[in-house]
Amino acid sequence: MRFLRWSVLTLLILLTASPVALTQERQERPDRQERPQDRPARPERPAQARPADDAQQGPGVLRLLPPDAVSDKEITIGTRKIAYTATAGTLSLFDQSGEKSAAVFYTAYVAKGADAARRPLTFVFNGGPGAASVYLHLGVAGPRIVDFGPDGRDGAAAKLVDNPDSWLAFTDLVMIDPIGTGWSRTAKPDDAKSFWGVRSDANVLAKVIALYVAKNSRGTSPKYLLGESYGGFRAAKVAGALQSDQGIVITGIVMVSPLLEASFQWGSSQYALGAALHFPTLVATELERTKKFTPEAMAEAERFAMNEYLAMLAGRAPTGDKAKAIYGRVAEMTGLPADVIAKSRGFVRSAYLQHLRAQGQIVSSYDATFAVPDPYPENRRGGSDPILDGFTRALSGAFVGYARDELGFKTDMTYSLLAHDVSSSWDWGNRREPPGVSDDLRELLALSPSFRLLVAHGRTDLVTPYGVSRYVLDHLPDMGAPDRAQLKLYRGGHMFYFDADSRRGFTADAKSFYQPGP
Repeated sequence: MRFLRWSVLTLLILLTASPVALTQERQERPDRQERPQDRPARPERPAQARPADDAQQGPGVLRLLPPDAVSDKEITIGTRKIAYTATAGTLSLFDQSGEKSAAVFYTAYVAKGADAARRPLTFVFNGGPGAASVYLHLGVAGPRIVDFGPDGRDGAAAKLVDNPDSWLAFTDLVMIDPIGTGWSRTAKPDDAKSFWGVRSDANVLAKVIALYVAKNSRGTSPKYLLGESYGGFRAAKVAGALQSDQGIVITGIVMVSPLLEASFQWGSSQYALGAALHFPTLVATELERTKKFTPEAMAEAERFAMNEYLAMLAGRAPTGDKAKAIYGRVAEMTGLPADVIAKSRGFVRSAYLQHLRAQGQIVSSYDATFAVPDPYPENRRGGSDPILDGFTRALSGAFVGYARDELGFKTDMTYSLLAHDVSSSWDWGNRREPPGVSDDLRELLALSPSFRLLVAHGRTDLVTPYGVSRYVLDHLPDMGAPDRAQLKLYRGGHMFYFDADSRRGFTADAKSFYQPGP
């Protein structure tokens, strides 16, 4: 019964809207590299600019992929001009027979004139499972970002602008699209599912990272991972695979709105702890909606959630004056009627969203302050998510134009922003327990004394509420300095970086994370 609950609730997973089917994971690992003697002779080029290993001559759909496109560019960040090389290309994967099994699309930005031995190198991916890396690429870290118009939510007004907060100021970047997303494809369509699982995905991405590091002579660079949503979960798994299988030890991980422990994130309607960890996000949403947000109000909501509220949910239903007092307190914080709270026995996440819909609005689970008019006000028919299915869909078109017109990567293959066939076929592994990465984080912190973790959240994200990450980090063993595992909060939701102020604050915190003081 517990398995059925969390598998159904994967509808909320991270940048996809499809349910996830759990299947037996296949262990095939396409990790054979092409031998140098198998390649035709070509003129030498700078290491970071080498074309893909004959990706343009690959079988099947891989024939649509052109050679790597390399260009020299410049960006001004603050008062500093940074010259850099941009590479849009693919890395080839091979099966045990030596046949090309897949091509993985990536976009790399490498600053010129920097000391490669000391310059950080960050590998970036999103989540889903089934989401391409364009969210973090054109949303926060890359040299170009998408401007969605004056109100920040109009996909038809989307245009590319220079990113004043690009992470190129402190790290080189490699944006990776996992197999089945972006322009990353298998040579044979039937082979794709062998890449779609927790373990196989981590192994393949570790191999891709190792290939890039080797081909570009970046073995001594400090290496970081940046992952959003399921990409945060993925980052912990990839770090472990890199260390155990590739001999590459990661310096740090930055997680944006991550899935850390599904049992807490998917338990807000049935279990006391899950509901308590969601509660501060509901309060933050109500405070933002009513323009009453203060740090003091949030601190009180967090205290209340893990004390009186949690005790009330975990015990017998209150009655009489006790019920009136605590339900009244919840009503005061959430804006819900007390009778609605009493009817739901205090489990108010669903009730809160239904309450907002009753006012004629469809609210995004990715940011509960973001609402659009209900397209079906006459019935209870579910609508599309205003963020996931709304303005952010323009990211794929913006990236295709950017890749073709500015980076020089021209292909007729469709760029897959959100691949529902990936999410619906994902193999989560162990069927007995909801997935989580607490154990992975403990191992990374214990085995690598210099490893550090930064977890970033928007306060009004109901898909991956920040209370879960705080709980997980608070319950890690003491393993060195307290800032080895940090939590940072910002205004906004799952993709809080689409708010310019939040993006600026996040970038400043990330820079400090990469460049800690003595």
